[in-house]
Amino acid sequence: MRIREIMKRDVRTIAPDRPLSEAAETMRIRGIRHLVVVEAGEVVGVISNRDLAAITRRELDQVRVRDVMLHHVVTISPQATLSQAANKMRNARIGSLPVLEDGHLAGIITTTDVLEMVGRNIPAVRRPQRQGLRR
Repeated sequence: MRIREIMKRDVRTIAPDRPLSEAAETMRIRGIRHLVVVEAGEVVGVISNRDLAAITRRELDQVRVRDVMLHHVVTISPQATLSQAANKMRNARIGSLPVLEDGHLAGIITTTDVLEMVGRNIPAVRRPQRQGLRR
């Protein structure tokens, strides 16, 4: 299965100079856990709800996205496989991968997306039926 088949195309982004309060509010309203940070049309970071966890409510307006975002962005191609995405996320210990096509943001895939696909493709385990004892 290819990433282009399962990636979310409606990617929420935020600029690095925005306050964390805006990132937190966007994630809350949209029910998402990751925002791709974009500056001048280029992916420059990713911020997750875990990045916000250590910030106090008072600091949310004072701290900027660039101060807590993941600067080393691990990305993936839409032609990559689900297995490749899972391995990249596991090895980098991250929960999402921006999908880049020709250098442009085309989508995002998260651990939730990967687990959902794995869950759909694993056949249900059937328990053997019990045989009655014969006398």
